Amino acid sequence: MTRFIHDQFAKDYLEEILRPYGEIESSKRVPGEVRQIDCFFSPAGEKITELSGLGVLGSFARLPGIFEPFRNAASEEEICDCILKLLEIRGLMQREAKRDKTKLDKEKIPYLWILTPTASEEIIKGFNAVAESNSCRGVYHLGKSLRTKIVAIHHLPNTPETLWLRILGRGKVRTKAIDQLEKLTEDHPLRRKVLELLYTLRQNLEQSGKAEEMEDKELIMRLAPLYQQDIEKVRQEGEQRGRQEGLQEGELRGEQRGRQEGQRKIILLLLNHKFDGIESPVVERINRLSLEQLEAMGESLLDFRQISDLEAWLKDAEKSNDLKPQVDIQNGNQLDV
Repeated sequence: MTRFIHDQFAKDYLEEILRPYGEIESSKRVPGEVRQIDCFFSPAGEKITELSGLGVLGSFARLPGIFEPFRNAASEEEICDCILKLLEIRGLMQREAKRDKTKLDKEKIPYLWILTPTASEEIIKGFNAVAESNSCRGVYHLGKSLRTKIVAIHHLPNTPETLWLRILGRGKVRTKAIDQLEKLTEDHPLRRKVLELLYTLRQNLEQSGKAEEMEDKELIMRLAPLYQQDIEKVRQEGEQRGRQEGLQEGELRGEQRGRQEGQRKIILLLLNHKFDGIESPVVERINRLSLEQLEAMGESLLDFRQISDLEAWLKDAEKSNDLKPQVDIQNGNQLDV
């Protein structure tokens, strides 16, 4: 089962692309029975106008909201559970207002966005949800007071405005979204961020050894060439930078430093996503590695299950470096290790 890997991707994805526009909490605990909200978003007032860049998803995020993404079609019980979370949050706000002897500001009550790949006619009718004429196709509205919307991702129109929601779809819907993501200009503010999240999803699926579903295998295959292209681009940029610096230091040394810089960037990119960031002392130790050691680390990287594996590898590498001068590829200075 790879459901939990996909669930974590959905949470990370929403958190990453919404964070610049306000405050977002993942796995927010609610009172009552033990329940957790996947993503709770509160927009920053000065950033609301910028949300238009997220298309339909941005329109959802203009007001406080609870985002509950589902890997599989949300069942009746799961939708009811989501509504209970919303009602518990509303009850908490009402109690706080009563305690403070103030009136509850209804504009601060969050909306609930249930993001599901599909929603059957039975589910839609069972919750008396309707598709309003002034709303995007695929968005179904429950009663006004419930402040709840069911978003059937596979029912959304295939337009640029829905791209950031269709990334959370499945099968062909997600594949088409990735195709459109790839075609965005390289300086698009979200292209690189979302691709890196998808690369992490691919890596987690491969490492889990559970990518048995054809859909997961196809996703891995679809992302493989994109990943290789980006890795090659990083390598070339590193080499180019090294060659430019080498004009002053000598062509041979510049090329060597370029390869070293490119390999270092690749290693740090992968490690940062694998371990959700690495501390500065570890980065400094990696900066001291030779080109040969960086290439060896690249081959061993997939074997690192936790940060202690990385530190153990670095310790062994540093032992082999005993008495060998290395180059600080950030500054071009010789280091004693």
